[in-house]
Amino acid sequence: MAPSGDQQAWVIPGGFTVLSLRFSEDEAHAALHQLCVKEHRIRSESNTHRPLERTLFVLNVPPYCTQDVLRHVFSRFGAIESVELCEKPGASESSDTSGYFRPAQTQCFRVAYIVFINASGVRSAKRHPHTLPLIVSCAERPVRTGVHKWIQQYSKSLVKASSLQQHIDQFMNEFDRRKEEEAELQKQEAEQQQEDEEGWVKVAKGSRGAKTRPHSERANQRTLQKEDRKRKRKELLNFYSWQHRNTQREHIAELRKKFEEDKQRIAVLRAQRKFRPF
Repeated sequence: MAPSGDQQAWVIPGGFTVLSLRFSEDEAHAALHQLCVKEHRIRSESNTHRPLERTLFVLNVPPYCTQDVLRHVFSRFGAIESVELCEKPGASESSDTSGYFRPAQTQCFRVAYIVFINASGVRSAKRHPHTLPLIVSCAERPVRTGVHKWIQQYSKSLVKASSLQQHIDQFMNEFDRRKEEEAELQKQEAEQQQEDEEGWVKVAKGSRGAKTRPHSERANQRTLQKEDRKRKRKELLNFYSWQHRNTQREHIAELRKKFEEDKQRIAVLRAQRKFRPF
C-alpha cells in the first residue's frame, strides 16, 4: 500500500523503494510503470564494477529502457559512472569486449545496476517521491518504439568494414608481439639448458636476491610425462576389484611370513644369550 503523503518515498517489504515511471508527458501515455530500487549491498560480490554504497539495484526495468535511457532518467539524482543491464540478478553477463559482436537481447523485463560517482546519488534515488514519475521520452531525447526502434537497432548492428579491419589488425599485432616474446624466452631457456660435449650444463651465478631460474618447457614436459606414466601404472594395477582383493591377501600373507621369521630369529637370539661371568 502506498503512503498517504504526496512527497514521501514508498518503501515496500525487502527494503525496496518504488519509483513511478512514465513513458512521456503526452496524455496518450498516462499509464505509470513501477520500478523497485534499493542499495546494492552484497558483500560477497566479486564484481569490482559494482562498488558498495554507490550502486543502485533496479528491478522491473521495461524492455524499452536501454542503458542510455536509464542513464538519462537517473542522472537527475547525481552523476552516473556506469549502467549495467542484465536479464537476472547475479554475476555480470559475459559480453564481447570488442563491441562488434553482441548476442541478441531477449525482449523481457530486466534488472539494472546503476553506479553513481558519489554515494549521495543512491540516497537521492531512494528518497524520491512515488507521486513524481520519472519521464522516459522527452522532446530533447525521444525514445523510439515499434518499427522505428527496430530500424534503429538494425542500423546500429551494422559494422563498418574499416573499423572492424582496424580492430583485427590491432589484435593480430598484439598476438604476434606476444608470440615473439614467448619464442625469445624459450630460446634463452634452451641456451641456458644446453649441455656441453661431456654432458654438463653450465649454471650461471645470479646476483643476490635473484629468483631461481625456472625449469625449461622441455624439462616440465618430461616431468609431466613421467608422472602420467606412473599414474597409469597405478590405475592398471588395481583395475578390477578381484585384483585389488588378491593384492591385499598377498600383502597380508607376506606380512605374516615376515612376522613368523622374526619370531624364530628372536627365539634363536634368546637361546644363545647366556650369562657367563668366567
